[in-house]
Amino acid sequence: MSLLLPLHGATSPLEGAPLRNLYQRLLADSGAHARQAAEDFLRQQLQRLDDGPSPLPDDPGQLPGWVEQHCAAVARYFRNKAHALYFLRAVAPTKQVDGAWLYGTLRHWQDCRYDGLVTTYLEELGSGEAAQNHVAIYRRLLAGQGCDNDDGLLDEHFRQGAIQLALGHCAEAYMPEVAGYNLGYEQLPLHLLISAWGLAELGIDPYYFSLHVTIDNASCGHARRAVQAVRELQPLGRDARRYWQRVARGYRLNDLGLGSSAVIQAFDLERELVAMLERKRRFGQHLHGDHCRVDGRSINQWLAQPGQIPAFLEALQGQGWIKRHQDPGRSRFWQLVEGASAAMFGVFSGFEKQLLHDWITGDEGAAAARAQRARSNDRTPLPNPPDDEETQALRGELAGLGVERQLACLLPWLGPQRHFRPAGLFATRRFIELRACLR
Repeated sequence: MSLLLPLHGATSPLEGAPLRNLYQRLLADSGAHARQAAEDFLRQQLQRLDDGPSPLPDDPGQLPGWVEQHCAAVARYFRNKAHALYFLRAVAPTKQVDGAWLYGTLRHWQDCRYDGLVTTYLEELGSGEAAQNHVAIYRRLLAGQGCDNDDGLLDEHFRQGAIQLALGHCAEAYMPEVAGYNLGYEQLPLHLLISAWGLAELGIDPYYFSLHVTIDNASCGHARRAVQAVRELQPLGRDARRYWQRVARGYRLNDLGLGSSAVIQAFDLERELVAMLERKRRFGQHLHGDHCRVDGRSINQWLAQPGQIPAFLEALQGQGWIKRHQDPGRSRFWQLVEGASAAMFGVFSGFEKQLLHDWITGDEGAAAARAQRARSNDRTPLPNPPDDEETQALRGELAGLGVERQLACLLPWLGPQRHFRPAGLFATRRFIELRACLR
C-alpha cells in the first residue's frame, strides 16, 4: 500500500467519544473494526493541528544538525512524593503502551529501510527480557507504589496513548506520520533528566526514566535511528515534498494531549486530596457507626452529600483529629489509616495515603522529601518468568512450522496488549532469533 494516502476523509462516527474508551478498545482489539476506529481517530487528530510553521527544518538533510541542537527546557521539580506519584499515574496511559506507534513496522522486517524502526520497537520490548521491557518496568513501578489504577484520571490523559495505539493499528496507511511521530517522541527532553533525578530524591525507583535518558541518545540511540528512518523511507521524485509534509504533521501529533510538563505543573495537592476523598465518599457514606461525631455530625452525615469534603477536613482539624504541618503520626485520623492494625487498613491505596500524608505534613513536606535521599534505589534484575499456559500453547503452535510461518505466528504476541506477558516476552526473543536467521 502506498505511503502517500490522503489525510482527509469522512467525518468520524467517533467524534465526541471518550478517549479512555477508545484507548481501551484499541488496546484490546486488533480486528478490522478497531483499525477503522483507529484510522477515524487519526484523521480527527491530524485535523486538530493548525497550519502553523513546522517545527522541523525545511530540508530533511538538516535533521542530524537539528537533533544535536534540540532541547526542551523544562524547569519543574516534584514538591513532594504525592506530586511524583500523581505524575506517574497521569502519564501511565501513555507509558503503558510505550512504543505502540511502531508495532505496524514489524510487518516490514525484511525491508532494510525499516531496520531502525523495527530495532527501536524491539528494544522498547526489552528484546524479550522481563527486566528490560519498558511496559513491564513501568507496570512494576506503579504496582510497587500502590498507584496502579486510573481512578480520577481525566479523559485527556488518554489522548497520547490512543494516538500511539492508533498509529500502530494504521501504520500501512500512515507510515510517514509514524516516522514523524517517532522522530518527535524519541528526542531527549530535559524533563526526563529532571524526572529521574526527582524520583530518586523521593525514594522512587527512577529506572524507567533514566533508561530512556541513555537509550534515546542522539549519538547512536533511538533519536539517531529516528532520523535515519525518516531519510530511508523518503520516496524519490515529486512525492518527496508531500512525504516530508506528512512527516512534519506526524511529528506534531506529539503536541496533542497533556504532555509531561503540563502534568507536572497541573498538580495541586489539596485539590487532589479533596477529589480523592470525594470518590471515596460514595462508597463510605453508609459504612460508619453513629457513635463517632465530628463537629456534631456523624461521619455518615458528613459523607451523605457531595461537596462537603472541604468542610469535613476543616472540622477534623478544628477538633484535633488532624494536626497540619506536623508529623502525620501525631494526627489521630492518620493513625486510623496507616498500619496493619489501623481501623481503616486497606481502605486507601498507596497513592491515596501519600496525598493525605503530604497534605497533613504541609510545610514540613520539603524536609521530609529531602530526607528520602538516603533511601536506596538499587535494583535486582528480574529473571524471565517461567512458561505459563499461554507460553506452552504458543510453543506448541510454533512446533513444525517453517521460519517465515513462525514469524507470522509470533507477530500478534509482539503487540501492545501482549508483549509484556510471559508468552509475549518469549515471542519477542524467538522473533529476534528467527529474524537473524533470515538476514
